[in-house]
Amino acid sequence: MRTRLLAVALLGLLGVAAPARAELVFFATGRSMSVKSHRVDGDSLVIALRSGGEVVLDRSLVTRIEADEVPYPEPEAAVAPVPPGSSQTADAGPGQYTEIIDKLAAAQGVDAKLVKALIQVESAYKPRATSRKGAMGLMQLMPDTARQYAVSDPYDVRANIEAGIKHLKSLLDRFPKPLALAAYNAGEAAVLRFGGVPPYAETINYVSRILKIAGR
Repeated sequence: MRTRLLAVALLGLLGVAAPARAELVFFATGRSMSVKSHRVDGDSLVIALRSGGEVVLDRSLVTRIEADEVPYPEPEAAVAPVPPGSSQTADAGPGQYTEIIDKLAAAQGVDAKLVKALIQVESAYKPRATSRKGAMGLMQLMPDTARQYAVSDPYDVRANIEAGIKHLKSLLDRFPKPLALAAYNAGEAAVLRFGGVPPYAETINYVSRILKIAGR
């Protein structure tokens, strides 16, 4: 199972997309996403992402593909207001957290560059970021994840980063890197259900962006 998942992830997410006109891909789940192009490879559909890279999907997951000339917007995390007197600013840059990320990532045996890329995509380094789904802080901890790692204040920078890295480490121990990232975004159950990166526009772009940033 792990070998098959790794093959799907590496073939799909580490490829290089060729420039082409935009298209809309409609999935059997009822979702859709805007992509650069697609091609058929046997029983698989190879989708070139707007953000770079490719994703390989079973053709049965896609119902139709149409032309799309409208740019696909990247989702942005909402930002919660900063309480008066707080020492944490909403527009802090990555440099402010380099030391703590490097230290906590090393303690868990996780690549610090991967953690920094994940934070960039999750919250753009805004410690008070809060998503519409309730994810909180730099690493966008969901309430259940915060409770799992005994985080009483998800907006505390150190506690948030430490819990996020521990959660990421637990996923990396079970999945190849692209699928661990997909599980961080969409949940472990979704990765297992689809046998690879779930065919969700948000998750596909999320994984691609993190790998691209971490590989710079």
